[in-house]
Amino acid sequence: MTRIALCQVPVSPDPSVNLTRVREALARAEGADLAIFPEATLTRYGKRITDLAEPLDGPFVTGVAEAARRHGVAVIAGVFEPGQGLVHNTAVALDASGELRGAYRKIHLFDSFGAKESGLVAPGAEPVVVELAGLRVGLVTCYDIRFPELTRALVDQGADMFAVIAAWGSGPLKEDHWVTLVRARALENTMWTAAVGQAPNPAESSDGYGVGRSMLVDPLGVVRADLGSSAGVQVVELDPEVTVRARSALPCLEHRVLGVNRS
Repeated sequence: MTRIALCQVPVSPDPSVNLTRVREALARAEGADLAIFPEATLTRYGKRITDLAEPLDGPFVTGVAEAARRHGVAVIAGVFEPGQGLVHNTAVALDASGELRGAYRKIHLFDSFGAKESGLVAPGAEPVVVELAGLRVGLVTCYDIRFPELTRALVDQGADMFAVIAAWGSGPLKEDHWVTLVRARALENTMWTAAVGQAPNPAESSDGYGVGRSMLVDPLGVVRADLGSSAGVQVVELDPEVTVRARSALPCLEHRVLGVNRS
């Protein structure tokens, strides 16, 4: 059994404020083995991300690593890394000793619903699975959830859980899309899925950015926890035996034909 803290925090434009919020959330995540924070935990989206982006040994990730080590909990969180003109939208994975175990650069950029993430962010190229808290965790960032090819690639790399981090914006049907897509990726892959979004934060953004709705979904698509729209930290349990039972009853991964190498 692995205990996971869903850390649905509001995100400020100020990285120092956000680092404080990470520290406070980890202090509340008592007993968790792994704490998951939203996409862009470093700073809110906007043109300033190119100025505020930091290398992975910069003060923000270093501060998160120190907090992870202090509380003895692994951490996944979203940051921006500097690049050549553009930045990378990166999910960092730190173990309970604060060591960087992996980093995933978001592959699918949100050029939809009038937004153009590719104007500020360079895409990544490789799916990433990291070992944290006794799990092989497949990393997924926000708009990636609309592309089942990515989660299937993570399955083929041996993931036994998806961690989805997001800054899912509000808008017509957007919240419904989020819930449907997270449940679909869990169900079609018979995979535990922990999805964490930013809490709405109208005090620090005129658009009230983020729908929240952080969730733990089991391998049969059942929502085991849902934080709604309020900021909060909830510790939930992931039982690997549930995966075993689900895949025994529904062996759809074994029944794949298209794209499967049968040699």
